[in-house]
This record gives sequence, C-alpha cells and structure tokens, in this order.
Amino acid sequence: MVLFTALTLAAAVVVLLYYHFTRTFSYWKDRNVPGPKPIPLFGNLYDSTVRSCTTGAVFKKIYENYPNEKVVGVFRMTSPTLLVRDLNILKHIFIKDFDNFADRGLEFSKKGLGQNLFHSDGTTWRGLRSRFSHIFTNSKLKNMMHLLNDRGDKFVDYLSESVAKSPEHNLHALVQKYTMSTITACAFGLDIDTLRGDIDSLKRIDKLIFTPNFATELDMLYPGILKELNMSAFPAAVTSFFKELVKSVTLQRNGMPTNRKDFMDLILEMKNKERVEITKKYSDEKTNTIEITDNVIAAQAFVFYAAGYETTASTMGFLLYHLALDIQIQDRLRTEIDEYLKKHNNKIELDTLNDLQYLDQVFSETLRMYPIVDTLQRKALNDYHLPGTDVKVAKGQLVLASVWGIHHDEKYYPEPEKFDPERFSPENIAARDTMAYLPFGQGPRYCIGMRFAHVQSRVCIIRLLSTFRLEVNKNTVRSLTYSGYRIFIAPKEEISVNIYPR
Repeated sequence: MVLFTALTLAAAVVVLLYYHFTRTFSYWKDRNVPGPKPIPLFGNLYDSTVRSCTTGAVFKKIYENYPNEKVVGVFRMTSPTLLVRDLNILKHIFIKDFDNFADRGLEFSKKGLGQNLFHSDGTTWRGLRSRFSHIFTNSKLKNMMHLLNDRGDKFVDYLSESVAKSPEHNLHALVQKYTMSTITACAFGLDIDTLRGDIDSLKRIDKLIFTPNFATELDMLYPGILKELNMSAFPAAVTSFFKELVKSVTLQRNGMPTNRKDFMDLILEMKNKERVEITKKYSDEKTNTIEITDNVIAAQAFVFYAAGYETTASTMGFLLYHLALDIQIQDRLRTEIDEYLKKHNNKIELDTLNDLQYLDQVFSETLRMYPIVDTLQRKALNDYHLPGTDVKVAKGQLVLASVWGIHHDEKYYPEPEKFDPERFSPENIAARDTMAYLPFGQGPRYCIGMRFAHVQSRVCIIRLLSTFRLEVNKNTVRSLTYSGYRIFIAPKEEISVNIYPR
C-alpha cells in the first residue's frame, strides 16, 4: 500500500511537471503560425541548453528550415517567441516602430551590472545613450588615435619577436592581446602590458563573461525572474572585478576628470553630477533621472570592456584566417595598405581611413559570414500587429532576428559560404536591402561602439599586413565548426596559421 501510494504520488508529480513545462506549447499552433515542434522544458533550445551549439546556431537552422515564411513561431524554453524572417517587418520593428520595441528583453539585477547600456530598458538606455554617444564623436576618436597607433606599433614589435621563435600562431589568442591592450588604454587609461605580461586575471574574467551560464535559460522559463529576484546574468566575480577596476581608476584620478577625455573621464563627469536627466521623448512625459551610483558606473565599464575587447578580436581572427586561406585577397589588400601608407607618410589617421575601400569590403564580408551578435531580440512594449501578416505580437513578447541566418541567405548572398569581399562593392551595397546586413543592429539602438571598433580593428590590420604575411600550415582547419561554450560565434578549434616577416 505504501509503495502504491509512493508510485501514485511520483506519477502525479511527473504529470504535473510535464504539464507545467509544456503548458504553452499550443500557443503558435492555436494562432496558425508555423514552427518546429518543441521539446518539454527545452522548447526549441535543447541543443544550445546542453551546449552542443549556441542559441544563434539553433535560430539560424530554424531560419533556413522555413524559407517561405515571413515569421516562425519558436519556443525559448517555455516562452513563445517569434522569429521574424521578413526584412520589411524587421524594418518596422527596428526602425519605423522602434518606440514599441525599444527594450532588448533581458533585464536583471541593477546591482549585478544590469543597468548597462546594452541590457537596460528603453528609458534607461535613452538616458545613458545620450551621454555616452559623445565618447565616439570624431574629436574624441581623434584623441584616441595616438593610443591606438602606439598599441598597434607595440603589437607589431611583439609579433616580430614571436615569429622569430616560431611562425605558427593561434589567431584569436593573438589578436586578443591587441584588443585587450587598446580597450584598457582607451577606455580606462591603464597601461597594462597585455602582450608580454601576466594577464591571468583578465583571462578569468573573459571566461566568466563569454561562457554561457543558465541564468538566461532561467529567464526564458520564467520571463522577468532575474529582475524580480534581484539576480544577475553574470557571476558575482564579474561584478566585483568591474567595481574594483572603476574604484582603482577613480582613485588614480582623485575622483576628477582629466584631460584624457576617455571613457572614465566621462564617467567621472557624470558621477560628479550625481544624476543624469533622461531627455523627454514627448512633451507630456514625466521627467526621469538616472542616479549615477557605483553600480551604474561598473555596469558601463563592463559593457565597454566586453564589447571593445572580444567582439573585435573575434572579427579580426576570422578575417586573418580567410586572408591566410586566400592569398589573392591578402595580396590585393596588402597592396592597398602599402599605397595608403606611402601616400600618408606611414601615418594612420582617422580622416584618411576612408581611403581603404577594399579593407572595408574585407571587414564587411567577415562580419557577414561571422556576425558576432548572431541573434537580435526586442520586446514588445504593447500589443503589435505585424505588417503584412495576420500575426499579433503580445505585450511583453520577444521577437527575434537571426542575423546569422539572414547573412547566409542565398536570396541576398549567393554562395553564402564563399568569402567574397566583392559583395560589398559600392554597386552591390546599393542594390541590396539595408536590412540584409545587421552586424551592428539597425535603428536607434544600433551598437554605439561601432565607430571605435572600426578604427581599433583597422589600425591592427594595417600594421600587421604591412609587416607580415600569413600562410596556412598543416594544422590550419579548412572547415570551421563552432563552440557551444561561447556567447558569441567562436570556433571549436584553434585557428592556426603561419606568420612570416615580409
């Protein structure tokens, strides 16, 4: 009798759990929206949850499996979500009707870096954006050029020493050294030897930031739970690291802005004002302010570091990999760089970088093939009827764009697996829908650091290719597979090439 009761209770628990974790799974079927069949608890994200691939890879596959649909109903764990394939609908979401989709849809503890420029809600983002956009003006970037050039020169010196010992190098690890040195110098005014010095603490933070944890999946199961329970999407060690970093730099500057005019100067100017007023969008809107606390400052330091370090390093690693694979493209690019340096007396200046059209094309093609932020998401602030469809997005629901899927869609990019910088010739760009290229997002909430990344990466590539040549070796992989243990697109294997002096 006791055994029977125990078995009955166990069966009842199993049934209740099954119901709980499948309760939403008729949502899209009831609304006649096509989509893949979900798995209990995991929805359509089983593969990414067990880390066999990223969520971006999952949505890319779903995008490809529904070539004739404008929208696809998917389940992020148990949360019904729309994957939008149609470029015109995406234009409405990201640009025309942006006010209804100003939130990215992942909020978490304000004490756990949640008030950063990337993750913050639309209102907070508006206040922060208005302040931080000033750091990427032409005049500010010109002030940083001497730092970027100095780090570029030091990187080349380091690489000269390294290739003298061995020509074989892991590209991603190599360019990480450069991006880490530039972001610490340009954002925080720190002169850290990331090329030859001990940077184990920075490597640990890198792993904690860019390795997926289960906080995101928890928020998919119970949307808003991280914010409600005051939980962070990142480990406590990450929060502590950036709080200590800001504290250290603030002490060095005696709590006052200097004449560097870098990220930390802007932060200190804001901190001394204590509050930042959020610009009103409507005349009858209530005035809001953001209190500039230590948590707010640490949150901005975190997002500037993360974006300025890893995304650029990954892009340059993929770019150099393809240059090693295709010597013809490498030689053409090097010729352009040699002519540029000869014309400008070996100086790299902000105002002259536009002369390097083919370099722009090579970067654009790299970001097409490997969009670092491979999926964009937005939350509907109110019910919304998707134009050209019978589908309604409910208030609070997320919509997704598979950037990786769009960038590999044959409708927009024939032979999408081929690396071809000619896709981004002026004529080809003009003939293509602007929404077919989304490496930095679109609309008002596009990546604020895009221009810094543009300059930061080009300085490195110019100096590297003017001094070295790249070749494949016996360890160079010819077909990349991708890790499920990085937030961004990252290869499972090391990308090994040989680097030789010219």
